[in-house]
Amino acid sequence: MKKTMISLAVATSLTLSFTSVQASTSANASHNQSSEQKVLKKVNAEKIYQDIAYLSKKPRVAGTESEREAATFVQKRLSKLGYESAVEPFTFTGYTPAASFSLSVNGTSYSPTTFTYSTNGNVTAEIVDGGLGTKNNLANKDVTGKIVLVQRGTITFGEKVLNAAEKGAAAVIIFNNTDGELNGTLGGANDNYIPSLAVTKKEGEKILTSIQKGEKPSGTVKIEGAVVSERTSYNVTATKPSTFKKKGTNDIIVVGAHHDSVAGAPGANDDASGTAMVLELARVFKTLPTDTELRFVTFGAEEVGLLGSEHYVSELSENEKNRIVGMFNLDMVGSQDAGDLVMNTADGTPNLVTELAQASSTRLNGSPTPFQAGGRSDHVPFAEAGIPAALFIHSPSEPWYHTPEDTLDKISKEKLQDVAEIVGTAIYDRSRPDQQGSSVKKKATFKAPHLYHEQDVK
Repeated sequence: MKKTMISLAVATSLTLSFTSVQASTSANASHNQSSEQKVLKKVNAEKIYQDIAYLSKKPRVAGTESEREAATFVQKRLSKLGYESAVEPFTFTGYTPAASFSLSVNGTSYSPTTFTYSTNGNVTAEIVDGGLGTKNNLANKDVTGKIVLVQRGTITFGEKVLNAAEKGAAAVIIFNNTDGELNGTLGGANDNYIPSLAVTKKEGEKILTSIQKGEKPSGTVKIEGAVVSERTSYNVTATKPSTFKKKGTNDIIVVGAHHDSVAGAPGANDDASGTAMVLELARVFKTLPTDTELRFVTFGAEEVGLLGSEHYVSELSENEKNRIVGMFNLDMVGSQDAGDLVMNTADGTPNLVTELAQASSTRLNGSPTPFQAGGRSDHVPFAEAGIPAALFIHSPSEPWYHTPEDTLDKISKEKLQDVAEIVGTAIYDRSRPDQQGSSVKKKATFKAPHLYHEQDVK
């Protein structure tokens, strides 16, 4: 009987507890929905679209006047919203692509491509097989004064060129290991580089066959007009302090995108879309009460190596790094021709940003936005510093990626609205004053190399 009474008491307690949890959960869910409406009612895809229209009138290559104009536009828009905003310059070593380049083998002209940071030169010499261009491949090869033919793969393009140069080679030809043109970068300026061109898999195999037959093919590699020089790019920053001076969390959330584009591309989606969305979220949050500091940042020189975000993170104090609970990176978030929304984290594991966004997308769309491993954008330097960060992007990418066809007419207002709502409500779920610590900070432990467009360097 006593045992029965104890069981009854426990059962009653559990029932009361469960009922209390249900009531609390129901109340919180209701309150979350009420809070979200404050964001959802404000998000306006048309405003994002209009800012994309302005930014994508012409390419915004890092270090050029057009990039400076874009940074100034962003700063003025933030100031007009009432933020104390700033354009913060930083220097980097930039590269102007070759004005002309050519390749001929035994008198036959080829249609090569060149590498970013390849040096000028005019070399006529025997072409020899260098395998994959590794130190071992070249160890017993006499390549002095010759043109080395190497295949893509295993190590970076830059390493292949440096390995050949170290052995005395005069130039390098790298051929693709898959169909199609090879467009890549040597990764950065280096005085030890030698002239380097790329050819297709079919063209490279044709030259290799000639070498293997003992024909000793002669080639001419010519590159003119490439320039390496010191340049200035810009980050644009604006901060919304906690609404409550005494009751704030002391945490920081960063919302970022890059405002530069590649040469020749208006960059409507890459990444005027992300930049314009940062501006719209800054507008949305300007009048909303928050207990967390919000930072809105657009980065320069992303397309040449994540340089703006690296510079921004390098300038953070240890206190600031410890206070940043999440970095939301918006890159290519509006193309009608791209796939579905995904999130990329540097190490492929979840963090506070993905958890907040998955909860938000589940509430809004009925299913969580998936995440996967992925670098190549401005969330990486934050992750390297131990800050939870994720990239928001549609996958697969649109066919117009990094081309002159990345224009305003390819932008989907529906996708802009969807991403802005997911990110906006995720941020507000963490920064609204009554969130009472419902989300806890989680520090990332991933330490990655400074990677950007990985397919372009190997």
